[in-house]
Amino acid sequence: MTRLGYQIPNYTYPDVDAAGLFPKLIEQAKAAEAAGFDRLFVMDHFYQLPGIGDPDDFMLECYTTLGAIAQHTETIGLSALVTGNTYRNPAILAKTVTALDIVSAGRASLGIGSGWFELEHDAYGIAFNSFTERFEKLEEALQIIIPMLNGERPTFAGDHYNVTEAVNSPAPLGKVPVMIGGSGEKKTLRMVAQYADESNLVCTTEEIPRKLDALAAHCEQLGRDRSEIAVTKLVMGVVAPTKEAAEASITAYTELHGWPPEAAEYMAPLMTVGDPDSFGEQVQDMIDAGLDGITMNLATLAHDPDMIALAGEVCNKVIP
Repeated sequence: MTRLGYQIPNYTYPDVDAAGLFPKLIEQAKAAEAAGFDRLFVMDHFYQLPGIGDPDDFMLECYTTLGAIAQHTETIGLSALVTGNTYRNPAILAKTVTALDIVSAGRASLGIGSGWFELEHDAYGIAFNSFTERFEKLEEALQIIIPMLNGERPTFAGDHYNVTEAVNSPAPLGKVPVMIGGSGEKKTLRMVAQYADESNLVCTTEEIPRKLDALAAHCEQLGRDRSEIAVTKLVMGVVAPTKEAAEASITAYTELHGWPPEAAEYMAPLMTVGDPDSFGEQVQDMIDAGLDGITMNLATLAHDPDMIALAGEVCNKVIP
């Protein structure tokens, strides 16, 4: 289960071109592994997200990237945060995650969500469907993927997906944990209670207790032991030796993208920013609110291995 995850949220770094991109990713992955992060995540998107970058920023395909990173790391778990269910046939996704588990010697997990970024669906010709249909598709997919990851041969006939005796050989080397990302209290957290081993929330610290109460209520209704589910939260972190250095990194990031100065003012409230002491206090507040751990990214400082080491040092002091 994730205690301290590290997400790579972008592939645009100062003075790094396409040829230098993968070496920079491996530098990050190795730094995260050495710093005590237990799982490494990459985004499953084809365009960069609003607020992080521009649509034509570099973006690598998720599972190819994870499989390559597996060959340069030894212990850190590997996953998407999170797989967009709409992008792949669920049986093919089960095979893909299994392949990642095999090539990483048992380090794969499945992070999955319903999909939400309409722009890339439209641009790539992928059916976006309605909000309700995307959640229907996710639930059907889970009823195919989870049995396949568990060595079963499911036959399933749904409104969106159909499989017949779907073979997954070789099976994963061990249990592949399933994490559902998102904070919707009616649909998402109910599916977490029914299908998942982990939940990754996207919410404020103040909202955490309410989300956990909603999850607990779903577990009670379904007869699930709430303690079986680990809950983390995605944190967009900016931690540096001083608060001034952390804030300066946000400004540098906006300048790298050619954004106007006011972009830094827009970004800062969306992030957890500070020196080691204040950053650690903010993470402590999240843990005190009931989380089992966090997954963080360093959107403005991920290119600096020293800052990855600092983030790991701070968080490992706080998270049990």
